[in-house]
Amino acid sequence: MRPIRLTMTAFGPYAGRTELELDQLGTAGLYLITGDTGAGKTTIFDAVTYALFGEASGDSRTPDMLRSKYAEPETPTGVELTFDHAGRHYTVKRSPAKRGSDRFVKKPAEATLQLPDGSIVTRQRDVTEKIQEILGINREQFSQIAMIAQGQFRQLLQADTKNCSAG
Repeated sequence: MRPIRLTMTAFGPYAGRTELELDQLGTAGLYLITGDTGAGKTTIFDAVTYALFGEASGDSRTPDMLRSKYAEPETPTGVELTFDHAGRHYTVKRSPAKRGSDRFVKKPAEATLQLPDGSIVTRQRDVTEKIQEILGINREQFSQIAMIAQGQFRQLLQADTKNCSAG
């Protein structure tokens, strides 16, 4: 899976619409995202993982925690990821549920996946299952092999193979 474009709206520290043209990074398949503490590096990981699997990259954050506290109330929260897998382009869009001040759901979470043939998969669970089928891995496996978060590189290097998740 090679990310091509990531768009985040009212997501993490990004109050408005932020678009990253990841295709400009090339096709080598290994990317290093660096920056100061608090610059939004983990948010990029969260956005990619949330787009693909409907969950943040780490276990300590839930989808309802991903909304930017800097966003205007009327700005919807969401991510859109276009990626290439096996030479085919896919676009997945997700937005978390919107809750009112009384914590009741005002708008349910949404997800769509556009397949290379133009067909569209909807519903959170169906999109997640289709992504897992396409990539052949789940969120936990993706987090282990595709994105190494800050401070976990040494853990990866020292890990015993029996500590890795299996399908």
